Amino acid sequence: MLEYGEPEVPAVARRAAGSDLLDAYSRAVAGAVDIVGPAVVGIEVARTQAGRAGSRRRDADEDRAGGSGFVFAPDGLILTNSHVVDGAATIDVTLPDARRFRADLIGDDPETDLAVVRISAPDLTAAVLGDSRSLRAGQLVIAVGNPFGLQHTVTAGVVSALGRALRARTGRLIIQTDAALNPGNSGGPLVVHTGEVVGVNTAMIMGGQGLSFAVPVSTAKLVIPALLKEGRVRRSVIGLGAQDVAIRRRVVRYFGLPVERGVMVASLVEGGPAARAGVRAGDVIVAFDNQPVSGTDDLHRLLTESIIGRKVPTTVIRGTDRHVLEVTPEETRRR
Repeated sequence: MLEYGEPEVPAVARRAAGSDLLDAYSRAVAGAVDIVGPAVVGIEVARTQAGRAGSRRRDADEDRAGGSGFVFAPDGLILTNSHVVDGAATIDVTLPDARRFRADLIGDDPETDLAVVRISAPDLTAAVLGDSRSLRAGQLVIAVGNPFGLQHTVTAGVVSALGRALRARTGRLIIQTDAALNPGNSGGPLVVHTGEVVGVNTAMIMGGQGLSFAVPVSTAKLVIPALLKEGRVRRSVIGLGAQDVAIRRRVVRYFGLPVERGVMVASLVEGGPAARAGVRAGDVIVAFDNQPVSGTDDLHRLLTESIIGRKVPTTVIRGTDRHVLEVTPEETRRR
């Protein structure tokens, strides 16, 4: 009920305000696509055996599959998903202007589902890699890709959750969104309203309405240099699935922790390094190898080849207790 003297907002004004909001949303999405669109490419691979990419068609004795990717350096470097190019006999890239080029695989990392390919082509537009660490739940994100070979298909949504672990074997960090993905979207960019890339679209859950996932660009920035140098990432693993969580302030004060967030163990690989060391589901990792850990990205940075086979002190908060366990990382097995 309106208070005395308070003017009632006419219905036409309310409709105008709603229209303005819708226009602002549309402009944000369209503006982001205008910026990143010229860098988004279609990827087609031919395999002698059936692979794992999203959309397929039979062509003679070859299995052809499609995916997406985006140029991230003007000299022809393209980022996509590992599962898109895995086992490919040939890789062909189609640019937004319909030019088509044969690509070379520079390197891939199945653990993060990222791969880099290169084409030799003039006049390329490169996407700008942003900062996925600044994302917040509820933030607008836009997915661009080539599902079913349809160029520059755009979907928009919001960040549903951060810090999820997609697979317990690696515990790699992912972004969960409700921006619809379809087969062939894999490898395309997830961007914010500025057009900066914050993730690489990687998966959807079949039968899960509105559940899509992307690899954070912060992870990509760690992986790309290794792929360019050696074509692979040699790393250690400790065998757990994880999720970033906030730590209660009283626990932070009581133990004098240098971080206010940690990595909660969501699941354990049976017989894996963490399980053998006594790590339990529900533990919150706050330090690894005497370095503070405030999130899964911190933990991934510390899981290098130099600690393979070495006992590493791992500090966990379990309920109201703090424990220091010795975890012996193993080398990631190449798929």
